[in-house]
Amino acid sequence: MIQAIPKLVTFDEFIDWYPENSEHHYELHNGAIVEIPKPTGKHSEIAGFIGGELFLLIRQLQLPYFLPKECVIKPSPHESGYEPDAIVLDKQAVKSEPRWAKESIITIGSSVRLIVEIVSTNWQDDYALKLNEYEAMGIPEYWIADYLGLGGKRYIGSPKLPTFSVCQLVDGEYQISRFRGDERIVSGVFPELNLTVNQVFDTAV
Repeated sequence: MIQAIPKLVTFDEFIDWYPENSEHHYELHNGAIVEIPKPTGKHSEIAGFIGGELFLLIRQLQLPYFLPKECVIKPSPHESGYEPDAIVLDKQAVKSEPRWAKESIITIGSSVRLIVEIVSTNWQDDYALKLNEYEAMGIPEYWIADYLGLGGKRYIGSPKLPTFSVCQLVDGEYQISRFRGDERIVSGVFPELNLTVNQVFDTAV
């Protein structure tokens, strides 16, 4: 269960408070420290698979991007901080980030090429809260990997099925494409990507 720690804090207070080597995972949602459920094995497997495929694609195409092991996104002006399941950063752009070198904190949307969130029981955060925040930051692409089909019907339709949503920024707003089953995932940031939803979710096994 997600647990909030009673007492609103600033983003800087959250970063100072965050316990080192904690077995728990936390995010800051509008000043509230929220304990995030520990990822399941499948959740971690999918996150690792996506990160690995993106790394190989970046290396193969010699793109000026990288995937950090850890990273906190701070959307302005809110007192929030998120740790995506995977993130692709622009090597050149992060040089302009005021806090990156010392704290692995991203505050400028143009530093990010792509963010990936794997949906778990707190699916509302991925489909609503974070989508709005990433859109407002101007992050060009946001993937929502809902391997259990947990999202509300307004987000993934009915019947609810495992769904991979690709949100692409067009004129400042996300245009959302949804993919299922053996459909190939279409990405604007990585048009060379050649993966189906089943390959990512491993639903055939």
